[in-house]
Amino acid sequence: MKAIVIEQYGDRNQLKEKDVDFPVPNENQVIVELHATSINPIDWKLREGYLKEMLDFDFPIILGWDAAGIVAEVGSAVENFKVGDRVFARPDTTRFGTYAEYTAVDEHLLAHLPENVSFEEAAAVPLAGLTAWQCLVDFSDIQEGDHVLIHAGSGGVGHYAIQIAKQKGAYVAATASGKNQEWVEKLGVDRFINYKEEEFSEVLSDYDIVLDTLGGEIQEKSFSVLKEGGRLPSIVQPPDEDLAAKHGVKAGFVWLEPSGEKLAKLASMMEEGDLVSVIGHRFDLSEEGLKEAHSVSETHHAKGKIVINIK
Repeated sequence: MKAIVIEQYGDRNQLKEKDVDFPVPNENQVIVELHATSINPIDWKLREGYLKEMLDFDFPIILGWDAAGIVAEVGSAVENFKVGDRVFARPDTTRFGTYAEYTAVDEHLLAHLPENVSFEEAAAVPLAGLTAWQCLVDFSDIQEGDHVLIHAGSGGVGHYAIQIAKQKGAYVAATASGKNQEWVEKLGVDRFINYKEEEFSEVLSDYDIVLDTLGGEIQEKSFSVLKEGGRLPSIVQPPDEDLAAKHGVKAGFVWLEPSGEKLAKLASMMEEGDLVSVIGHRFDLSEEGLKEAHSVSETHHAKGKIVINIK
């Protein structure tokens, strides 16, 4: 089968198109014929070698950890999926990723894909959507009426977080650049902050939750807009424990735990029209397509999600 692999760490030029062996499922896995995948920062961070201490993989590595497609084969112990089912998943982080025509996925990480949701839209959701869910629901225990600030509301995680927070009945503020204001507000944002014109820490206060997708100085300033007892999940770096204690807030670094069960909840939201994927960029499964896709992701200014169409 065709796959895009890396054979050593480095820049985008390490992405190579290769013929690789077809995956073989273990008893608890299914083989998914991939129709689409999407790009996340973990892809190029791993490609550059930034994660090699944590994820010590042998080469060659197939990057990509978002899957949407059709079940092509099932392991002997699989109970809830059959050949022909439409599915999507955030597979385990292994060296056999989703920049390929087929991939193996553990059954407990899969969710059924509603008929009214395209493979392209579904492929955008798993990693970013589950990250937003874990930050807001699992870590922050979001409640109706909470005031929530989402940094980089036009990004992959940010635009799903806005929709999840609104669906939970929260009042939502989001930062983004002015060029993204119109579509970000359409997602339901109550207070849009153009970060080039307004300083969020000067105009907001008494917030229950701040979702930090940027780190650094932004994270530091975010403590000041939280009320006592507020929550600050970060997806970029562990927050300063002394600052958290000083402000009386719960702060923590959220590293995604994939879950088919939680993905099924996102699937229900998608089916009902409460969660849409904003896809700003599309590329095909080729060496050139993946290089361009990585290039866009590395700017940190991609609109919504970057999707790779495979079939």
